[in-house]
Amino acid sequence: MDAVQIAILMGIGLIGGAWNAIAGGATLFTFPALMAAGLPPVAANATNYLALLPSNAAVLPAYRDELRGLGSKLMPLLVVSGLGAVTGSLLLLVSDPDLFVVLIPFLILLATLLFAFGDALRKRVLAIVGETRGSGLIYAALFVSSIYGGYFGAGLGIILLAIAQIMGFTDFHVGNSIKNLLATSFTILSILVFGVGGLISWPEAFTMMVGSTIGGYYGGRFAKKVNQKVLRGLVTGFGVLLSVVYFARTFG
Repeated sequence: MDAVQIAILMGIGLIGGAWNAIAGGATLFTFPALMAAGLPPVAANATNYLALLPSNAAVLPAYRDELRGLGSKLMPLLVVSGLGAVTGSLLLLVSDPDLFVVLIPFLILLATLLFAFGDALRKRVLAIVGETRGSGLIYAALFVSSIYGGYFGAGLGIILLAIAQIMGFTDFHVGNSIKNLLATSFTILSILVFGVGGLISWPEAFTMMVGSTIGGYYGGRFAKKVNQKVLRGLVTGFGVLLSVVYFARTFG
């Protein structure tokens, strides 16, 4: 990497870390940035996990009051999401890179739709599920969602938030704290799988990681004060644009 690439990746990491802490969805622009730096798609995806890890972990101190007292309620969520994340990461490890390239525009579009309509989906599911929250179906949804998270991960935050709310954690900030805890825990597991599999490009990962650590820390401190609707609108618009670009590149 030259000085310009280092500065760009660090800057994107800084913005991505803050964005993840406040609104979520940073993968929609950190992943393309790593590809633009010259990484193959699968390596860029794996590297992105390590690069953005601090942005989830750095938020947790800001939510320590929300997490305090949940105790044993978190353990089943951590176990189920961890198993799903490892499964998804192994799928990426053994899948055909050409297949992943074809899936990229669909994955980005899916992530954008989940990000944009996640709240409406959550309300709909809540209306259907009602008193059955905590059932095996919800844990199955968490497992499947975590497989997606281990494979690609963009837009996963809103799914985890929805599942947390369906399980009875209806306070937004409590749900958001659970979301960040789960994302941190299974991201670590995915990184272990990708590291053993040799998919992570360490120089690019650590460069972006410096920025995301700073961005995640300060973003976490202001996460409860920022107008999330405006930021979510910007993320959604960017996701749609990115989907169009990648569909054109892949199938044009």
